[in-house]
Amino acid sequence: MGLFDWFTGTKRPEGGVTPRSPQEVYQSLLAVNRDDAPFVVRDGSPEGVDLISEWRIMDPVWYEHFKAFSVTKYYQIRMRLDPSKQEVRSVDRTWEVDWVRGFPQFVHGAETGRGQVKKVEKAWSLGRDENGKLELKDKATFSMGELKSPLQKSVIDLGWTWRGVAVGKL
Repeated sequence: MGLFDWFTGTKRPEGGVTPRSPQEVYQSLLAVNRDDAPFVVRDGSPEGVDLISEWRIMDPVWYEHFKAFSVTKYYQIRMRLDPSKQEVRSVDRTWEVDWVRGFPQFVHGAETGRGQVKKVEKAWSLGRDENGKLELKDKATFSMGELKSPLQKSVIDLGWTWRGVAVGKL
C-alpha cells in the first residue's frame, strides 16, 4: 500500500483471490444493507452512478441517533464499478444539515465537500456511577468507517479493488 492509497482510502484484495463478476460485486454491495444499520445502500442510477451509500439521517427512525451528535453534515458515498480494472471507484460527498424543531433539513443549495472523508465523533453524557461519583459515559459513536468499512470489505473479498477518488472524475 502506497502513500496515495492511504490518502485516498484505496484497499486492494489479497493475492490469489479470483475476481468475481461485476453483477456479483453489485449484489454484494447491496447485501451490506441491514435494518439495524444507520445507513442504506441503494441504486444510484438516477444520480448517474452505480450505487450510493448514505446515512439514514432523513429517516425518522434514526433522528435520535444522529441528533445525539448534533450532526451538521450529511455524508454520502457514490460508487461506480469499473469491470475493465476490476475496481469500485468511490467518492464521498458532504452537505450541510440544520436541525429545525428536532428535524433535519438540508441547508439550501450547499454541497460542502467532495473527496475522501475520514471522521469519527463521540457523544458523551455526564452521569453518576453506583457510588454517586460523576463520570463520563460513552453515549454513541459516529464514524465514517461504520459506513465505508463494510462496503470496502465486500469489494475486496470478491477480488476487486476499492479505489477512493479524492479529485477527478468518478
